Amino acid sequence: MKNAIEVRHLSKQYPGFALQDVSFAVPCGSIMGFVGENGAGKTTTIKAILGLIRPDSGESELLGRPMTDGEREIKSQIGVVFDETYFHDNLTLRGIDKMLGRIYKKQWDSGAFTSLCGRFDLPQGKEVKAFSRGMKMKLSIAAALAHHPRLLILDEATSGLDPIVRDEILDVFYDFIQDEDHSILFSSHITSDLEKVADYVTFIHKGKIVFSKNKDDLVYSYGVARCTAQQFERIGADEYLRRRRSAMGGEELLVADREEFSRRHPSVVLDSAGIDDIMLFYVKGEQG
Repeated sequence: MKNAIEVRHLSKQYPGFALQDVSFAVPCGSIMGFVGENGAGKTTTIKAILGLIRPDSGESELLGRPMTDGEREIKSQIGVVFDETYFHDNLTLRGIDKMLGRIYKKQWDSGAFTSLCGRFDLPQGKEVKAFSRGMKMKLSIAAALAHHPRLLILDEATSGLDPIVRDEILDVFYDFIQDEDHSILFSSHITSDLEKVADYVTFIHKGKIVFSKNKDDLVYSYGVARCTAQQFERIGADEYLRRRRSAMGGEELLVADREEFSRRHPSVVLDSAGIDDIMLFYVKGEQG
């Protein structure tokens, strides 16, 4: 099996918004960062992949099988974490352990759950309603991992958490992916997290996939050129991807090949581009 997730031509129409021909793949043994502005379609895509909503057209496969081909068995091999915790407020860790043990039966590893809760410093006797947002998110991740899934799907799992908590969680994801049979689809608008752990990045904007690329190719090849109006007049439209006006009155250009652009225009200031920079150019910039 080459890919843990394959999404092919997914489309879904809502009033005022549509997923449009969404296609990408998550290779086995990798972490795919799924990025885009709020409302771009990340959650809708994930729900369609998981079979929580029915797309108008297109299809997806998880772990080599469509969800219609044995949904229960496929979902038993997947851990899912959304940006909200859905455990009842009055439950404690012990109650959650017992409840999930009944759901997953032989797959549930009570020892692994207890170990992860200890690693995350989650209080044994407190009810969920007394947990902070960070504690609730760590609880959801512990629960998602304790039945030993092969695939993790995370929708804004680190959103709203402080940097220390996020770093703890990223360490757990990194440990998980050391098994080459494990894969992660990680939706987040915190691109610094993805730059730390992701192998690939898929960018969705207004319901369409802009690109799905190796992260290192993005970080090491893309650049931001900062030029005066006079310099801009000597740059061809095919030499950059997007443009926007700078605060100083010049032009800022997103380029796909820093080395080639620098060779052609050695006098233009050229910086590396992070994932945030690339997103901003597509969201707020203009096409070349």
